[in-house]
Amino acid sequence: MTKGERMKMAAGEWYSCIDPELEALRVAASDAVFEHNSMPPRQRGDIGAALRALLGGVGEGARIEAPFHCAYGFNLFLGDGAFLNAGCTILDTAPVKIGRRTLLGPNVQIYCAEHHREAAGRLAGLEIAKSVTIGDNAWIGGSAVILAGVSIGEGAIVGAGAVVTRDVPANATVVGNPARVVTRR
Repeated sequence: MTKGERMKMAAGEWYSCIDPELEALRVAASDAVFEHNSMPPRQRGDIGAALRALLGGVGEGARIEAPFHCAYGFNLFLGDGAFLNAGCTILDTAPVKIGRRTLLGPNVQIYCAEHHREAAGRLAGLEIAKSVTIGDNAWIGGSAVILAGVSIGEGAIVGAGAVVTRDVPANATVVGNPARVVTRR
């Protein structure tokens, strides 16, 4: 029996994102995100019921400001008190774990998918998914980009606009493109 594209994605193997099952899952996520992003201003930061049901896990007091976007939702896990500010985009083709009391600034982007390096592979929709983990009490500055396979340690700070291409140690501060360590506490 051959593996379906969703099973390949979950196993960290090359898969085609041009797949009816994956498209249906993205549409379901889009519907839940639309509901969340359409909530009245007095409910800002709350997580809409459909989005909450879709997410892999939502800790107590976790908040997501609108607008928000995710690819699938079921791979996104928020710790207690995690906060995602307006404009965050999470392409969760693999698990994304955001720790307790971790703050994501406006327009933070997390990308788990890597596209094939060969043009023919990209035309076939080939991707590979790599998880992203952000530890407890981290702070990710506005418009930072976190790439596939990266782990950010507990208490780390990622400066605004940084592009994180490799792991960040606990209690370190990284800035720049590509992000580099400037201090350790």
